[in-house]
Amino acid sequence: MSTILKRTQSVSQSGGRPPAAVELAPEGALAAALPGPGESPVYAFAAMPAGALTPGIAEANVRMPEAVAAAIRSALDDVAPRSRAVTLVLPDTAVRVFVLDFDSLPSKAADAMPVMRFRLRKMVPFDVEHAAVSYQVLVQEKDSLKVLATVMPGPILAEYESVVRAAGYEPGAVLPSSLAALAALESMEPILAANLNPLALTTSITSGHDLLLYRTLELPEEPAARLEEVQRSIAVAEAFFEDKLMARPRELHYAGNTSAAEFARIIGDPDLTVTDMAPRPTTGVATTLGSISFAGIAGALAGAA
Repeated sequence: MSTILKRTQSVSQSGGRPPAAVELAPEGALAAALPGPGESPVYAFAAMPAGALTPGIAEANVRMPEAVAAAIRSALDDVAPRSRAVTLVLPDTAVRVFVLDFDSLPSKAADAMPVMRFRLRKMVPFDVEHAAVSYQVLVQEKDSLKVLATVMPGPILAEYESVVRAAGYEPGAVLPSSLAALAALESMEPILAANLNPLALTTSITSGHDLLLYRTLELPEEPAARLEEVQRSIAVAEAFFEDKLMARPRELHYAGNTSAAEFARIIGDPDLTVTDMAPRPTTGVATTLGSISFAGIAGALAGAA
């Protein structure tokens, strides 16, 4: 389950995403590539200087373009991708994601996009007309449909694309981190998931191809307040799961910069088993790996051509 903010014509024609991906976070760039069909991915990480990347929607994200481009180049060069096109996985805080209900929507994307932008206009604090917008239909019935929509300020997307190109690569597809991570989960059973990083927590609930909840909460820096917000957000997601699916969740699929065991200790719910959405790889490691979760990069490669 992944809504693509942008996909180049060549990748679109091939019917899948590129066989390489890079996820950007304030800590650095995490890259992965499939050496060949049926082969296991190769991974590499390159750190960035503090303050080089500050994800968000209000101001410029790429504060040190040369340093960010250098990290992307280093990580991707280490995994030696088969093509220059890569899937770019962005921080959740740089993108806004919505699940929207419509009575109807034009079947052609060119006709549906003005309707989508009109609906999003009052939902985000930036210019929707010049924003990157994409959508996919989750559920369609006779008189209604549910749509997963992503929107991102155009100038901020341009920043990210610019540093990828400066590194010598082409952003063939662009995905927000948590939606990319969900693509790594193949189960049709209801799933409660959480993606934690130093800036934010994203909670989501899927059931088959439907997305019942997607919520990104930016976290305070103060440790006690941060802990409280994480615990509250998970409790809200659990309650929503039970309300919608008439059963308590027994498992939480976790992605984050701490271990699943540490996250289980943080939330303190003995009735909820926390499992890694994408365990850290033990093979195919080309460099010392950073603390970025591997779920987003794993999901980005799940749809690779």
